Amino acid sequence: QVQLVESGGGLVQAGGSLRLSCAADGRTFSSYAMAWFRQAPGKEREFVAAITRSGGSTYYRDPMKGRFTISRDNAKNTVYLQMNSLKPEDTAVYYCAANLGYSAVIAGSAESSWGQGTQVTVSS
Repeated sequence: QVQLVESGGGLVQAGGSLRLSCAADGRTFSSYAMAWFRQAPGKEREFVAAITRSGGSTYYRDPMKGRFTISRDNAKNTVYLQMNSLKPEDTAVYYCAANLGYSAVIAGSAESSWGQGTQVTVSS
């Protein structure tokens, strides 16, 4: 297990941008595949984006392609989610997740480590 703390959420107007950060403790961050999920009020949590241990490969949910970018800095034990062209429907609590397996983190495995989430609100 790894402890994760998200930050960077807030209120932004439609069309604006935000960059979320997820800081991990420990010295084994580079061993973990990382992902971002989100959960809007009254809806189930959904996958947003994932990145491999090295950062060499990424994967996005279709509506996020071209608008969101996931990246990581293993020296800083941090994964990022750059969100551009935000829409009101992007309003949600955003969570980061860590798992030793890339497929498992994409699947939202209960065995993943999860942060507490950061609220993103996009006004129209």
